[in-house]
Amino acid sequence: MNIARALLLALAATLHPVEVAMAYPFENPDLPLEERLSDLVSRMTLEEKVGQMQNSAPAIERLSIPEYDWWNECLHGVARAGTATVFPQAIGLAASFNTALMRRVADAISDEARAKHHDAARRGVRRIYTGLTFWSPNINIFRDPRWGRGQETYGEDPFLTARMGVAFVSGLQGDDPRHLKLVATPKHYAVHSGLEAERHHFNAVVSDYDLWMTYLPAFEATLREARAQSVMGAYNRVNGHPACAHPRLLGEILRERWGFDGYVVSDCGAIDNIWRDHRVVPTAEEAAALAVKNGCDLECGRSYGALIGAVSRGLISEKEIDLAVTRLMRARFLLGMFDPPDRVRYARIPASVVGSPAHRELAREAARQSIVLLKNERNLLPQTGREKFAVVGPNADDVNVLLGNYHGTPVDPVTPLAGLRARLGEKNVLYARGCDLVRVSSLGTIPSGCLRAPDGRPGLRGEYFSNRELSGDPALVRQDATIAFNWGGAPAPGLPADDFSVRWSGALVPEMSGRYTLAVTADDGARLFLDGEKLIDDWTQHAPTTHEVTVALEAGRRYELRIEYYEAKVGAVMRLLWAVPGEKRLAEAVAAARQADVVVAVLSLSCQLEDEGRDRATIELPEVQERLLKELHATGKPIVLVLLTGSAVAVPWAKEHIPAIVCAWYPGEEAGHALAEVLLGDVNPAGRLPVTFYASTGELPDFRDYSMKGRTYRYLTREPLWRFGYGLSYTTFRYDALTVPGELRAGEPMRVSVRVTNAGRRAGDEVAQVYLGGGAPAPLRRLVGFRRLYLRPGESDTLTFTITPRQMAVIDRDENWIVSPGTLEVFAGGCSPAVEGRDAGMPTARVTLVGRAAAVD
Repeated sequence: MNIARALLLALAATLHPVEVAMAYPFENPDLPLEERLSDLVSRMTLEEKVGQMQNSAPAIERLSIPEYDWWNECLHGVARAGTATVFPQAIGLAASFNTALMRRVADAISDEARAKHHDAARRGVRRIYTGLTFWSPNINIFRDPRWGRGQETYGEDPFLTARMGVAFVSGLQGDDPRHLKLVATPKHYAVHSGLEAERHHFNAVVSDYDLWMTYLPAFEATLREARAQSVMGAYNRVNGHPACAHPRLLGEILRERWGFDGYVVSDCGAIDNIWRDHRVVPTAEEAAALAVKNGCDLECGRSYGALIGAVSRGLISEKEIDLAVTRLMRARFLLGMFDPPDRVRYARIPASVVGSPAHRELAREAARQSIVLLKNERNLLPQTGREKFAVVGPNADDVNVLLGNYHGTPVDPVTPLAGLRARLGEKNVLYARGCDLVRVSSLGTIPSGCLRAPDGRPGLRGEYFSNRELSGDPALVRQDATIAFNWGGAPAPGLPADDFSVRWSGALVPEMSGRYTLAVTADDGARLFLDGEKLIDDWTQHAPTTHEVTVALEAGRRYELRIEYYEAKVGAVMRLLWAVPGEKRLAEAVAAARQADVVVAVLSLSCQLEDEGRDRATIELPEVQERLLKELHATGKPIVLVLLTGSAVAVPWAKEHIPAIVCAWYPGEEAGHALAEVLLGDVNPAGRLPVTFYASTGELPDFRDYSMKGRTYRYLTREPLWRFGYGLSYTTFRYDALTVPGELRAGEPMRVSVRVTNAGRRAGDEVAQVYLGGGAPAPLRRLVGFRRLYLRPGESDTLTFTITPRQMAVIDRDENWIVSPGTLEVFAGGCSPAVEGRDAGMPTARVTLVGRAAAVD
């Protein structure tokens, strides 16, 4: 072969690697999908098939199939894969009541996911968190505010959850007729919402009525309407059967009734739970066979390795294995993994989209739309911006609290303090932490405001090395606002996920004098130097371990700080923490309040208090924070309480005594800018509560009881602290001219129209909501329509909603959806209807359903 021909073939192989190297029919992108699938599966050995049924699927080199890890996360941004735009936590996105916004957010997330995947693949990286199959969204019903993972959901209402879930799945999977952009995976199918501590062995007992009326609708919508190509089973049992091996949920409902043709994946370790914790079978082989035979195609974990033994024991046939593998490989074909890159539209998305200005602006817009104004006595808000502010509280300058859980690494996160200072100037915004989340002083992340990089900016200079020894030139130098990392993969593109090291340098500048505890939590080695003195030295390989040292520090003094860290294998954790002098914090917060015109108290929760594996025992504001709030109130200064939270918080004292209250959730990387815009009137808030806020833990039913009786706004019999769908504005809206048919034949759709008028002096968004009541044994009230709209002062718009027969139906004993004759009540307004009495500003109307009972789909 001459040199010119060799070069030509090499170039062709680069441009069209699959076409040039095509050795098998499954590699031919012009053949029908089912033919390619059949060819591929027929060539695989049993051992190879079983390997592909575990999340970390090995390469099949003889077939030129690279390794692939099915585990990827993108709850509110690409997670655990280095830099990515961090949008508001899922519960905050739900508070926007804006499906169009949700679709745009999901489009942006899937752009970043595609770009990251192809960048990693070009570098030969195919490990966990670099793939295209994403285990999001979480569409479980947030039935109890104590649940630590409720922040990951779209709230307590099945209809809102379904509409937000459909928008999110559609944005992730894209609109290309040939290829999926990503695979979305609604989870955790199907009855799963706490307790976290018992999830591996818990049996959720649920009635057929609650199963169909509450727990299944969002799954049905995302799988049938948005055509999600995957679904994740839950850890727990449902009425005695493990969710990941449930014949009714996975077979009768999912496959037969809904026609689902994608694949089912277990939650991580759930197959092991079947025999070790649920104890429904005695061995790993039987557990694996039971799960696959009932429709769980992919396992997160290693238990499916037992399938080889299960086949030899006759517990499962290879034909049943083939069905599962075919479903899995179909997803990879649909993603274009076996096609030339130039045939895959999404392979051309550039890496520059990751953390791009456009995506950061979208994150800010999402944060703006998620913020809920709960109280605004005497129009304390918006402020003019001419006032002097005191920003106080443990969440005021903590980057981590902005991010919730399951998140990426933001480019330049903005805390509430930073956002207000950027807008008003540092001299006009005082700051005092006041307390920690649950005590006056405990270990917490050292905030960026107390760290100075060599160039004078807040934070520290980070030098990242592609080795354990901090040797050679760094592969990456960047500014890190805080040191609070839990990397699931590589800390940044171009760096390995294991065997790397980091040196952070700069200065520590404390804001008060006294004795501090400095600490590092690391997996693996860590050293801490202060003014050149080595205070912590643990250069060994181990699980996350915390080391502490006590030092005396002076306020305002600059202490040279250096932290060194290395990661060996599996898990990369590094946190720089401190505990500041105790009672001085309260005194400093009160002193700051007295010097200010307005106090902004940024309080509530964080993932230290609610998270996966961590439920809350009570829903009240932590005692030390309420003490701080009362001390601030005693100064007589007007207070704006900002709740950063992933769930409902009981704040009855604050509702009575604090003039302005805002719920901002975990608002993502643009939190500070968005919050400042709302507090200062650039943005008129219009977020709505996707959950009920209760007055106390005592109002809640037993956490373990999965009955919906007395739970959520749909079944409440007493007025809560704040209702589902509630939210104020800087203007006022009027609802009138509600029009419904006086009589309607059962089984026909209903048209509802209502006029909405901006009766105030400011332009703003409104979230118009339509609810149905009556039709026993239906819920007492249920959301059936919503629309977010913008109105100028004096402007009106007449909205029309079509209520489907299914929305008027109730499940019967035979699991049929039935619309029965009777009377329905229709409510229209900016909130859910009152539990007790009537809302003067909420028009209502009655509709009589006539004729015979009708079965609907």
